[in-house]
Amino acid sequence: MTTAGAGDQQTLGQILFYRQLEPLSQERHRGLGVSQVANPFSFLAETHLVPLTVDEFGLAAVCYPIIFDTETKSPLAVMGLRPGMNVFLGADGSLDPEVYLPAFARRYPFLPIMAQQQPGQQPAPEGERVLVCIDRAAKMISTTPELPFFEGEQPSRFTQDAIQFCKEFDVLGKRTSEFNQLMQQHDLFELTPLALPRAKPDGTPDEPVKVGEYLRISEQKLNALPKETYLELRDRGVSAVIHAHLLSLGLWPKILSRAARIQASTPLSN
Repeated sequence: MTTAGAGDQQTLGQILFYRQLEPLSQERHRGLGVSQVANPFSFLAETHLVPLTVDEFGLAAVCYPIIFDTETKSPLAVMGLRPGMNVFLGADGSLDPEVYLPAFARRYPFLPIMAQQQPGQQPAPEGERVLVCIDRAAKMISTTPELPFFEGEQPSRFTQDAIQFCKEFDVLGKRTSEFNQLMQQHDLFELTPLALPRAKPDGTPDEPVKVGEYLRISEQKLNALPKETYLELRDRGVSAVIHAHLLSLGLWPKILSRAARIQASTPLSN
């Protein structure tokens, strides 16, 4: 989604949440690990758009709108209307227990980065191209960890599971890219304005105010596809993803009402 102010623009191209990325290594992180902290997902407070993979659409579609970034075409979970407001977090940073948390956020403080292939180098086997990093600034990282990164000379079971999750996320990312390519190939995206309702002082409706725009899949373009093309997309499992996305767009009022409650409960600054 592109917001009204260019300085507030937030896209998948940015690495959200992460402040001090370091490649995970025994040499640098031997005595570190993760411990339980209060409100571990409070890092979402400044984020209103969180990347999703297509495999998550079914679970995410009942919680918030799913849109596509105007530049990258990447799917995003709408968790607020502007940067600095996540309507699913309490004032103390607690996450609504009923909201689906995207895998992009669940993998934190780990981050997989694709290793660059050097000229003349043989391609690395699938799954070995991922370099796993950590956010050294994450508040759950501790020098007296409950779950250490390493046990002796080897990664701990916790770290092995985290690395496996990162590799699986890489696979999900590829499927998401393939889905986006199909949507662009068949020209199914349409640019949609996001406008917030307003009321006049007397309570009557006023002209909505435009705050941004986003991409969605066009039902009109989808219905205009040749039957053979639609059946091909269905057989590839694409139609279920599309319908989950379209269903999720009915949740805009939920985001608006939550945002209104937060604004109403926020004290005015002097």
